[in-house]
Amino acid sequence: MFGYVRPALEGLEEGQRDAYQSAYCGLCHALGDRHGWLARMTLQYDFTFLAIVLTAGAGEDRLCPRRCPLHPLRGPRPCLGGAALDAAADQSVILTWHKLGDDVDDHGFFTALPFRLARRLFRRAYRRAAQAQPRFDGRVREGLARLRELERAGSPQLDRAADAFAGILGCAAQAVPGEGERRALSQLLYHLGRWVYLMDAWDDLEEDERRGRYNPLTARFQGRAREERDYLETTATHSLRLAAGAANLLELGRWTPVVDNVLCSGLPTVQRAVLEGRWKEMRNMRRTLHERSLPGAGRQP
Repeated sequence: MFGYVRPALEGLEEGQRDAYQSAYCGLCHALGDRHGWLARMTLQYDFTFLAIVLTAGAGEDRLCPRRCPLHPLRGPRPCLGGAALDAAADQSVILTWHKLGDDVDDHGFFTALPFRLARRLFRRAYRRAAQAQPRFDGRVREGLARLRELERAGSPQLDRAADAFAGILGCAAQAVPGEGERRALSQLLYHLGRWVYLMDAWDDLEEDERRGRYNPLTARFQGRAREERDYLETTATHSLRLAAGAANLLELGRWTPVVDNVLCSGLPTVQRAVLEGRWKEMRNMRRTLHERSLPGAGRQP
């Protein structure tokens, strides 16, 4: 994903911050245990949120004390664990692998070399993750194939492009066993995915125009995308409200205030920063805040 799905840390109480940290650290350990040290480099805030909602949707809440490999002199800290967290780790690797493939396609031969190298290094981890989550991997492939079709055609249908990406994330809910929980979680992740796609399209607008690359907003508004900021803000906010509504249908237990914080405080703050062109500045600021409280947060992109 893209690093947009972040909590508003200042709005979390100490116990809630500790809970978020346990998910962050637990996902880091799951990535390392299942896919090796390099897989830890895929750790992102987006995937931490995915791990939280999958864990809550599956009704799991297992904590175990573990040492941080980057800070071996620190005492063990409680880390989230369980089958749902392992599924989130697998899905993180799969999404990262395919995102690297898109990065290769979006760059010229020489500028794509770092992405080619990263993809080669992650190949074994990806194969292991795809074997564990074949249905999800297939859905990611299908969704990205749809997106490439629309890009090649220069499609002005913004909703079709957003739907293709949103469907990828919505499929991650298949890791949850209960049908009712799975349906609600699928809706939450679908609308979250749609929001992420819209934010990324606006964030990349200037660079895409400069490089002559497809951008769904440029195609939809025929080069007048910046004049349609109000429209984008309205439809993106609508997606957040639908995601929050779906979250209300889930039994999230102790994760309720954390999920509410992300959906109702963190993401609206990110949205304002992206639309106002302050996202890179804010991202660096948020990274600093996490470095004070979350081990390994300095690895965020």
